[in-house]
Amino acid sequence: MVNTIDAKLLAKMFLAGAKNLEAKKEWINELNVFPVPDGDTGTNMTLTIMSAAKEVAVMEDPDMATLCKAISSGSLRGARGNSGVILSQLFRGFTKRIKGEETLTIPILSEAFDKAVETAYKAVMKPKEGTILTVAKGGADKARELAENGCDDLSVFIDEIIKYADEVLEKTPEMLPVLKQAGVVDSGGQGLMQVLKGAYDAFLGKE
Repeated sequence: MVNTIDAKLLAKMFLAGAKNLEAKKEWINELNVFPVPDGDTGTNMTLTIMSAAKEVAVMEDPDMATLCKAISSGSLRGARGNSGVILSQLFRGFTKRIKGEETLTIPILSEAFDKAVETAYKAVMKPKEGTILTVAKGGADKARELAENGCDDLSVFIDEIIKYADEVLEKTPEMLPVLKQAGVVDSGGQGLMQVLKGAYDAFLGKE
């Protein structure tokens, strides 16, 4: 049972998350109705994460600090559109908490999720609920709850976070009338879920 994540595994998870988002790009574009229905959320989020993935992919044997720098600066440089900016800020906050660690445990990951959400909310002038922010916050809340309750199995930890964040995503139409009208969930939130799901598959050793 893998109970910590080192830089090598994190790099693998990050790249798998990026690939999964890229694969679902068009589907996420079709969901895009907020803040403007311009159908580019999937594209913007993909450009953002791919800018970081390119840097990560060429690293020989990264340590946590170098990996975090590539993820953070790469995604900030590549950030496009609202959803891309928020995604890059989530990565920025997350990596800020973990860059000094050798390996990541459940308590550290829980703190990193909190830092990610806090950083992303601060970066938005008027944070709107029913968006990628709400989905990220749901995941962070669940992570904290699991960590506080002494969850000691990383695969259960990640699986539960994904399940709960998916539930939050399903509720986004209740929070944003424009989503309800269109009969879709928030596109940015769905994009974030695809990153998490891809990363989780890599954690489990799926190709």
